[in-house]
Amino acid sequence: MKEFVLIFRNKDGKHDDPTPDMLQERMNWLAGIAARNRLANAGNSLSADSAKTVRPDNIVTDGPFTEIKEFINGYVIVLAMDIDEAVEMAKANPLLKAGGTVEVREVIVRKKQ
Repeated sequence: MKEFVLIFRNKDGKHDDPTPDMLQERMNWLAGIAARNRLANAGNSLSADSAKTVRPDNIVTDGPFTEIKEFINGYVIVLAMDIDEAVEMAKANPLLKAGGTVEVREVIVRKKQ
């Protein structure tokens, strides 16, 4: 079993507070993954207001990725046999109904030395 991080992006930059219905849909989605024993880490939301980006030469700018129109607003880590299974989990995320995206990336586990 491998770990995959599902990275959530809103389409319009900084995210608004989710409605109670949106929160319930997300909880149901997570519960479904957990019920199959595939939830490695429920993750967290990421702040839109308390964020900085550090660039080469110690240049610090306000906010995350201000040059793009999407805003990364959170993540979860799931367990899957392969990326295709992780993608199937991502396809059920309610964020997609609101026009957001879910990026799926395998977690590379480095051996401890």
